[in-house]
Amino acid sequence: MDKMKVTYEAMLGLAAEMTLDEAVLKFRKDRLYQAIDEALVSGDRDTFNRLTEELKMLYI
Repeated sequence: MDKMKVTYEAMLGLAAEMTLDEAVLKFRKDRLYQAIDEALVSGDRDTFNRLTEELKMLYI
């Protein structure tokens, strides 16, 4: 029974970590999209290029 509890706790911890990782990734993507939109509006090509490259890295 103890081994099952340890396994359950490990799986629960892994699920929590995966959920947190997904939330952080979504937050980063949302912030990048917002910053990219701002760079487009202001016509800042260098910032736009840098941010889109950073965004591409998140999808790899």
